Amino acid sequence: MQKNKQTGDVFSLQMLVCCALLVALSIVCGKFLQIPVGEMLRFSFENLPILLAGILFGPLAGALVGVVADLLGCLAVGYVINPLITVGAALIGCVGGCVYRWLRGMPTAGRILLTVVAAHMIGSVLVKTFGLAQFYDIPFWLLLLWRLLNYTLVAGAEFFLLYMLLRNKGVRRMVDSFRRDGGNGDIS
Repeated sequence: MQKNKQTGDVFSLQMLVCCALLVALSIVCGKFLQIPVGEMLRFSFENLPILLAGILFGPLAGALVGVVADLLGCLAVGYVINPLITVGAALIGCVGGCVYRWLRGMPTAGRILLTVVAAHMIGSVLVKTFGLAQFYDIPFWLLLLWRLLNYTLVAGAEFFLLYMLLRNKGVRRMVDSFRRDGGNGDIS
């Protein structure tokens, strides 16, 4: 994250408002628009806004959006807060932001695909699966196979949605305005 040139703050007011909106979107997508598959599995796009925060505003913003969305989402629907799930959500935003920046110069489609795959493999498939296996006392490897299938499908859809969003001229203008204000947006 770069400091705002005018105020010295790490986050500009615009970035904070946008991150708050992404937190709200993650909660709605993850807790209210989910498609449950049994007691432990569900299809949702709760990670899409977290990935977008990491891509647009960097790894720190992505991690913070992930943590806040998980904690507030659990409180909103009465889930027990599982610290490992919260760490997984933070890693999705952080890994997404880091990988997207490390792949600068790569074609956009490949850059987004590798970002989504890396973030989901580390945050969703490994860390969150371990947290769920511990919480529900289920063999890790059994749950891992189901979640790998789940996140293969979800990651494919999220790749497509992120690709379309990041090609949108309105989103590009918004990121350019953050860059002018001293933010760290980079979607080129």
